Amino acid sequence: IKDWNEDPKVHGILVQLPLPKKIDEATILEAVLPAKDVDGLHPANAAKLFNTATHAGAAKLDWKDMTSIPFHIPCTPQGCIELLDRIGCDIEGKNAVVIGRSNLVGLPVAMLLLHRNATVTIVHSRTKSVEDVVRNADIVVAAVGRANMVTKSYLKPGCTVIDVGINSVDAPGTKRGYRLVGDVKYDEAREIAEWITPVPGGVGPMTIAMLLRNTWNSWRRTTEEK
Repeated sequence: IKDWNEDPKVHGILVQLPLPKKIDEATILEAVLPAKDVDGLHPANAAKLFNTATHAGAAKLDWKDMTSIPFHIPCTPQGCIELLDRIGCDIEGKNAVVIGRSNLVGLPVAMLLLHRNATVTIVHSRTKSVEDVVRNADIVVAAVGRANMVTKSYLKPGCTVIDVGINSVDAPGTKRGYRLVGDVKYDEAREIAEWITPVPGGVGPMTIAMLLRNTWNSWRRTTEEK
């Protein structure tokens, strides 16, 4: 990692998680130069994401233009926001519920929604009346890792659903013996939601696209500094 940090030809370093148990995850993530941390997982990048800069004199960032943000943002959360923008969803003022509070998706996507002036609620395993909370949402981001957890009874008619979950369920008679589903029961939810992402083929490709965007941003910043 030190060699890659110092190599000017390398603009992005990605740590594929989870690591083997004998390797300390925090040590490895923190070893990556923040400027080359294209997954946005270094504590320095995370801290910048969680800075709302609402105090007087703070520099304001343009959160509608991710290429202008001067640090790396986690790829999957960034892809969720890109999907909302591409369908013309006006995030500002909307009630957004994020199901899940992981460092990889739940917390950063909640912050990105907050930066876009949504009213954000995070639902987790200790939340009371989860279904009632989610039903008030204009935007639902499901990232909890529980197959088909969100049924149509959870959803407000006309809402937008971003399903980040990837879960395998038994599928006897198929070649693989299983199939991939999201955290949202797609066939039910599509009857209620105005927009919904499929699994697979929804958020996954956007994660890859945002990784390429972060790598390109890293290259661009390096060239501009010169």
